[in-house]
Amino acid sequence: MKYIGAHVSASGGVENAPLNAYQIGATAFALFTKNQRQWAAAPLTEQSIELFKERCTAFGYSPKQILPHDSYLINLGTPEKDGLEKSRAAFLDELQRCEQLGLDRLNFHPGAHLNKMSEDDCLKRIAESVNWGLSKTKGVIAVIENTAGQGSNVGFRFEHLRAIIDRIDDKQRVGVCIDTCHAFAAGYEWRTRDDYEQTCKQFDGIVGFSYLKGLHLNDSKKDVGSRVDRHHSLGDGVIGLQLFKFIMTDSRFDGMPLILETPDETRWAKEIALLKTYSELSPVSVQ
Repeated sequence: MKYIGAHVSASGGVENAPLNAYQIGATAFALFTKNQRQWAAAPLTEQSIELFKERCTAFGYSPKQILPHDSYLINLGTPEKDGLEKSRAAFLDELQRCEQLGLDRLNFHPGAHLNKMSEDDCLKRIAESVNWGLSKTKGVIAVIENTAGQGSNVGFRFEHLRAIIDRIDDKQRVGVCIDTCHAFAAGYEWRTRDDYEQTCKQFDGIVGFSYLKGLHLNDSKKDVGSRVDRHHSLGDGVIGLQLFKFIMTDSRFDGMPLILETPDETRWAKEIALLKTYSELSPVSVQ
């Protein structure tokens, strides 16, 4: 079964996220559990936690349908001491918030070397940071999101994701989220059936579908290999709709949150409805 949704607002409290998701017909959702552009945030209140859980139950959202995202400020691979300490503390806080909310995964951007250390050293530092956070928490999977490769960001090659996974002590608590726009911008072509199958084969051979814990479904404003992260509404970008038909008819993406991060939230309900119609197609008919 396909769980399809969007990264909805949690303005006014995390308890509003499941309600906002339900109102657009989503069967999955993503959220920030705190302000994504600030280092510190007030602790979650017991009232918010309980109401979040109650609404998730009422609207049929289990943990496997929810993909919380951490703060954009966090850089777990930074070469700067102060930045690393702040990033690790914030990452731990995000993991603990997921624990409190009964969620089983946390999506995060791996990090950037800032042109002050090697790519491999940055990947090692990210893994060290994740291990540190996981050692202080229970039950939450650290889900690495692939990047478009902008600036000094790592994580834009499947090999980068694998290098981090290989260094994680508890393999049961690490996974990946693939963003369709990021992968395309990083150079992974998958607009035709043959290219799609080849990219999926590469991913499975290098990372493995067993580690996949979610997808971000975005069209792209920039062309393949641009290494520029610019999301577009489905069908309005360079990727087009065919990729999303492939994904929606592929059983390898069943049972995980498939999340829109497209820029026009007024279109999310229609985009979700469109993706649901694709999920009802026969894979043979989608060429």
